[in-house]
Parts: sequence; structure tokens; C-alpha cells
Amino acid sequence: MQVDENYTGSVTQGGAAQRKHVPGATITKLSVGPMDNNAYLVVDDATGKSVLIDAAAESDRLTELLDDHAPELTLVVTTHQHADHWQALADVVGGTGAPTAAHALDAGPLPVPVDRELADGDHVEIGELVLDVIHLRGHTPGSVALLLRTAEGAHLFTGDSLFPGGPGKTGSAADFTSLMDDLEQRVFGALPDDTVVYPGHGRDTNLGVERPQLAEWRSRGW
Repeated sequence: MQVDENYTGSVTQGGAAQRKHVPGATITKLSVGPMDNNAYLVVDDATGKSVLIDAAAESDRLTELLDDHAPELTLVVTTHQHADHWQALADVVGGTGAPTAAHALDAGPLPVPVDRELADGDHVEIGELVLDVIHLRGHTPGSVALLLRTAEGAHLFTGDSLFPGGPGKTGSAADFTSLMDDLEQRVFGALPDDTVVYPGHGRDTNLGVERPQLAEWRSRGW
């Protein structure tokens, strides 16, 4: 699979993957499936080990991406239980033998057993890379974000918990409050403005762009 090295963070379903180079790693973003889901491949420069975040759909395209650009797939992480984020999971795991990870509260609906149950504060090691697990409760009970810190800044993979312009969809006022509380405390309260946000759908953003809108999000309730 050819990958566009001119990374903009805006990919389209059926279009080219985009790759960016950060200190010690590469991040490749691919849009798959009818819901324009983002799948992310993070590869450790030093060892070639990699993690796939959300095997969402189109297992053939994901397999091509992995075959061409992932020397060693170490783990497949599912950010949350919604089916549009795991349609290709069984095929990818069956073809690669890679272990899987998700939060225990969202593991049940997944089509394959979870080899590692994630919890807030855990660390996922991929070669020499370390990704921190942040539990964000509200979009689903077990939604997680993954944080990669590098010498030039932080990179946060948020699933459907945070997008440009607001938090992910929630099913009740209590869930919305829970998600906003976690976002404010565990994300905006803990990370700097230049943290890049890689959402489960759509374009990238950063915390500095989104931070001024927090009060508006609270007020509107979504």
C-alpha cells in the first residue's frame, strides 16, 4: 500500500493512508468503512514493533497496510465496544496472530477474546515506545485513549471520546457529565495545548484549539 508522506490529518474513505514521522516513531492514519473510521498504525523506529489502534473495517486494506508498513505487529487495541470500531478485528487477528487489548468494561461485545484488559494508568509498551492508557467514561463505559509522549510533544488517540468541536456522543445526561469530567481532569487538565488529538472519525485537532470551547460544551450538553 502506498502511503502519502504529506500528512494533513484529513483522510477519506477509500483514499490514501497518510504517515507522519515523530521522534522515535511513525504514525499512519487510514480511513476505512462506510462510517469513515480512522485506523492508526504506530511503529517504533528502533525495533519495528507496532500497534494498530482500531481494526475498524476493510480487513483487506488493513492487512495490506500491515504487510507493507508494520514489520512486527505487537498489539491491536480497540478503543471501545461500538461495532464500527472492530469489524475487521477478527480477520486482522486471525491473519497476524497479534494479541488484542481493550478495557474490561468494553471487552464483552468484541468478536475475539481480549488478551490484555486495559485500565486507567496502564502503560502499553511497543518496542521502545510507551503509550499511556487513559480511561474516559461516558461514550461507553470502557472507552480508552492512548497517549504517546515524544521529545517534540504528545499524541493522543481518543477513539470516539473527543473530536474537533466536542466530546463523543453520550446516551444520558449522567454519561455526558462523566465524559466531560474525565476529559477536563484526565486530558485537558493534564496535557499541554500542543497535544495532537487523533480521533476515531474525521480530522485531527489539538488541545489548544479545543480548550476554549469546554464551557460551551458543558452549557450545550453535548
